[in-house]
Amino acid sequence: MTEIIEFDGKISLRECLNNIVHGDCLEVMRALPEKCIDVVVTSPPYNLLNSSGNGLKQSTKVGKWKNAAIKDGYENYGDNMPYAEYISWQRECVAEMCRIIVDGGAVFYNNKNRVQNGLIENRGVILDGFPLRQIITWKRRGAINFNPGYFLPTTEQIYLLCGKNFKLAKGANKHTDVWEIQQEMKNPHPAPFPVELTDIIVSSTTGKIILDPFAGSGTTAISAKKFGRDFILIEKSLKYCKMAKARLDGGDWRGDYDSRKNSAKPFQERVLVLSLFDEY
Repeated sequence: MTEIIEFDGKISLRECLNNIVHGDCLEVMRALPEKCIDVVVTSPPYNLLNSSGNGLKQSTKVGKWKNAAIKDGYENYGDNMPYAEYISWQRECVAEMCRIIVDGGAVFYNNKNRVQNGLIENRGVILDGFPLRQIITWKRRGAINFNPGYFLPTTEQIYLLCGKNFKLAKGANKHTDVWEIQQEMKNPHPAPFPVELTDIIVSSTTGKIILDPFAGSGTTAISAKKFGRDFILIEKSLKYCKMAKARLDGGDWRGDYDSRKNSAKPFQERVLVLSLFDEY
């Protein structure tokens, strides 16, 4: 059975292996020793509610999007930081990810460019100065674009940062750098990874210990278990920790943790809102 470990300022690699650590990811990663993780697979919050325009807000009342869970942010996190503060926070997180991976390890960091005040906010600035080897394009299904100033966005970026000795698993280089994968449609978390995406990443590496510091509903661990790897999940929300534990232990992780399970279309509304428009 998966355990939820309460972070109290100290942690050992052994006690958090194949478990979920409830705590702030920066604090937990800082407590881990250098070069102890083989692969990091993660997607942080995108700061969606920090909006300069007419994009996604808590007051959004656009048709079927008015009840979308993502407009309320995440459990215990509003997803609305000043831009400079968000970039600084994410750079600190990436620095820790790079510190704790082994020399032949890798970080797969998913984020999404946005448009603010009519100009692109390139999230690649988060990775300036880090060992960026490749940018993988995740092409997902688009939804609705209400802004006539640009075309419908359908892509996100997965940044591959790695040590100089990192190599893909045998045969994994057959994958291109564009992955066409549909969003997860049946997950009560506001912004879940699709299992197909984490499956590709985990199976394309040889790392034995897989870390996700923004674990959410635990999708990365699902793939780690599938391919016989060890995992460590870090998650700030106790609700999401319990959701991931139920999922990994084979319990009812959908119905029990869906706060709007009686709504008409609880899953589709929640996920597709991510594609509404870029200027949120």
